[in-house]
Amino acid sequence: MTETILVAVAWPYANADIHVGNITGAYLPADVFARFHRLRGNRVLMVSGTDAHGTPITVRADAEGIPPQEVYERYHRRFLDLFLKYGLAYDLFTSTHTENHFKVSQDIFLALKDHGCLYTETEKQWYERGKGRFLPDRYVEGECYICHYPNARGDQCDNCGNLLDSTQLINPRAKGGGELELRDTEHFYLDLGKLAPDLGRYLGAGKDHWRPNVINRSRQDAAELRGRAITRDLDWGIPVPVAGWPESGKCLYVWFEAVIGYFSASIEWSRNHGTPEAWKDWWYDPGAKTYYFIGKDNIPFHAVIWPAQLIGVRRLYETDPGKTLNLPYDVPANEFLNLEGQKISGSRNWAVWGLDSVERYDPDALRYYLIANMPEAKDSDWSWAEFVARNNNELVATWGNLANRVLTFAYKNFDGRVPDPGDLRPEDIELLAKVDAGFAGVGQLLKAVKLRAALSEALRVASEVNRYLDVRAPWSEIKTDRAAAAKTIYTALRAIDSLKIVFAPFLPFSSETLHGYLGYDGSLFGAQKIETFAEPARTHEALTYDPAGATGQWQPSRLKGGQPLRPPAPLFKKLDEAVAEEEVARLHEKR
Repeated sequence: MTETILVAVAWPYANADIHVGNITGAYLPADVFARFHRLRGNRVLMVSGTDAHGTPITVRADAEGIPPQEVYERYHRRFLDLFLKYGLAYDLFTSTHTENHFKVSQDIFLALKDHGCLYTETEKQWYERGKGRFLPDRYVEGECYICHYPNARGDQCDNCGNLLDSTQLINPRAKGGGELELRDTEHFYLDLGKLAPDLGRYLGAGKDHWRPNVINRSRQDAAELRGRAITRDLDWGIPVPVAGWPESGKCLYVWFEAVIGYFSASIEWSRNHGTPEAWKDWWYDPGAKTYYFIGKDNIPFHAVIWPAQLIGVRRLYETDPGKTLNLPYDVPANEFLNLEGQKISGSRNWAVWGLDSVERYDPDALRYYLIANMPEAKDSDWSWAEFVARNNNELVATWGNLANRVLTFAYKNFDGRVPDPGDLRPEDIELLAKVDAGFAGVGQLLKAVKLRAALSEALRVASEVNRYLDVRAPWSEIKTDRAAAAKTIYTALRAIDSLKIVFAPFLPFSSETLHGYLGYDGSLFGAQKIETFAEPARTHEALTYDPAGATGQWQPSRLKGGQPLRPPAPLFKKLDEAVAEEEVARLHEKR
């Protein structure tokens, strides 16, 4: 039965380049999951975009002495380039700086207000006298009052991950060293206390499929809910849609409006495709499932605050009172990826940057290591020595060499065609049954968002084919019994054809290449491109995806004897062990 799956992916801030920790934390797992469900024939919508607003962007703009829009546009274009090169197949990767997103965010704000879920309150906020302005949370730093980390941000501590109140920081200081004082300012608040009973019921049952770190923390946070300000004293962002509100220079808080992006991007995608009501299939159909792929630092916003917003809104652009917006089905947040035993730090340039790495290594080699080392249950560590070892000993030795040696042998010895096997032997049938079972084994793990285990299982199945070939030894067999060698090579080719699909969600580039070597026309996954979309007041570039040919292929091979093959070549490159030392040296040189 076809499922309707929304894959909602964390929105990167447009203030810095993306590193491998970001990629394995949210973007890559979402892509693997979406590709799997497309191959299963399910109806998938994968959306995200650049988080264009908020203080991370204005802080960067202030440091460079340029307008925030220039910062946003620079990094947005680099994100599009990176995602294309890594093969992250978004149906739409847009941005929060679109007229569509402005309108949807303001509509949600007004719906919450109409439903009595917002209130105003005057609060004390840090004011920098020298510049004559209130300071958003990220312009204030200090010692965390929970874990006592000395460099906590005003909105959240990078060390313990807790959401913070900047006025409670110990020894607070302004970015840039300006003098601080507390002054009164009025803001809108989301009444989380009012929404807590419904939110508690949502988090209290039917969450056995959630990861323990996500559900445990979410329940703890939900038990301590209080009102949270959803406006900020900023000029760069979405204006508060309340006529006559006495103060200017106020915008919607970025964490209030950015999570709305999953909803607004779905609407944008529908309109771009000429089906303006299609988004409702993912947001109002109670049978649809919505998955949010994020890092662990974003759990409170996606598993607590965003569901609270959806509960408060109840419905939007839908006239049927019996329909309400779907709440997250799962929030499979990953832990953190460290680097050579240390925490990744962009400010210290201690990172493996996405665009830099994909210039020197094949995207599937990078994807393989990031999935095999994915921090699903606990923090993991990028080690360049391990990257080389896993590339050579697993990706190349177990899978790449299997495909290459069988295809090369078949092309050379059977006139460039799949040999006709005649009747298969019991050992041939047994191997194909093991490979066919791999679809169920790997599929169940992928469906449960256990991607590391799924990749390991795919590799184990490939090892079964290698063992079969070691026993049958067709390179020797052909010298005495060509018909027997034909059966062996046919069986191996059919197994490889199946494994091509099993590996495809993880390794899309090499799977497409292998698809061609095996004599198939067309594409496994369709095509991606960057498009420019015009709105009345602005244009923006977005990454889009055409899934033509990508559905319904999660099934064992039915390869026929006599099918023409194409000249093969190695799928992957073996790396010199010196690469690890060179890369570690580069890390230290860049600091």
